[in-house]
Amino acid sequence: MTAQITHPVSGVESPTPAPGPAPSRLRRLTRAVLPGPAPGANGAAMYRRWWLPWLWTAPAIGCAVVFGVFPFLNTLLLSFTNAKPLGGAAGFVGLDNYTRMIQDDDFWLATRNSILYAVIVVPLMVLLPLMLAVLVEKNLPGIGFFRSAFYTPVLASSVVVGLSWQWLLADDGLVNTWLEKAHLIRSAVPFLSDSWLILLSAMGLTLWKGLGWYMVFYLAALGNVPRELHEAAQMDGAGAVRRFWHITVPGVRQAMMLVGTLTGIGSLRVFTEIYMLGSSTGGPGGADRTLPFYIRDVGLDPITGNAGYGSAVSVALFALTLGLTLLAQRLTKEDES
Repeated sequence: MTAQITHPVSGVESPTPAPGPAPSRLRRLTRAVLPGPAPGANGAAMYRRWWLPWLWTAPAIGCAVVFGVFPFLNTLLLSFTNAKPLGGAAGFVGLDNYTRMIQDDDFWLATRNSILYAVIVVPLMVLLPLMLAVLVEKNLPGIGFFRSAFYTPVLASSVVVGLSWQWLLADDGLVNTWLEKAHLIRSAVPFLSDSWLILLSAMGLTLWKGLGWYMVFYLAALGNVPRELHEAAQMDGAGAVRRFWHITVPGVRQAMMLVGTLTGIGSLRVFTEIYMLGSSTGGPGGADRTLPFYIRDVGLDPITGNAGYGSAVSVALFALTLGLTLLAQRLTKEDES
């Protein structure tokens, strides 16, 4: 039976339409019969092909394959051969390169230098930029100048910075001249001729150049630390040092783990600092060579080089770097739990 509705103005009665399915039910029935986009998708999704997302990511994937995956696989393959740096026939030698590497004292010396570099640089690079960020975080008059000054070394190339440090640390350089005039030393300190001093000077160069870069990381992290915690601790009588260790450090712990991971990887790959301060030999007798420096000497020398053996050392460096990265990830997960 059809119900009648009386128009409020004309008084004419008209039949009401028969009730149909609810709108939500109608949409479900329509989607069951007619193919269409997923719920929440716009109309363009009806005409989107499955390969369209891959098309947009193809350039990035291609770059990753060409400059990442392929070189890694090629290096892994070369590590089982006796290939030469300039090409030519390469024979399969099995595990001979790895056996030679284990018995090579120069390889272990370079490994020691790389690990020592990371052990000293990583803790300092994690802590010093954080302290620097705390100092320049406040909005004081002229603080922008100091932020720019601390960040300036990041903009300079490693070669330019290395040449500057050569001039500073030479026997007749600015540092030795100042120390002699201050009557702190009687003879020049051999910053660029002693193997240990070359290594320590290179570490100092790395720290000086990286302070501004990681300071920016910490400035971003400090913005997420609630000011109320500092104010409450200050009202309870906590000093600046206690607030730093018990509020600031826990608040930026994730950033510290990130800085430590990036610095550790960079320390294992250091090359320019040693080359600029220790010359092309890597210090007296090659005593300051790191693993990248050693790979260049044994794998890329056009006359005596062995690209197969250099590739084996590269695989060892990759394994060392991967182990450091996995350790950092595990520490991060433990900290989150």
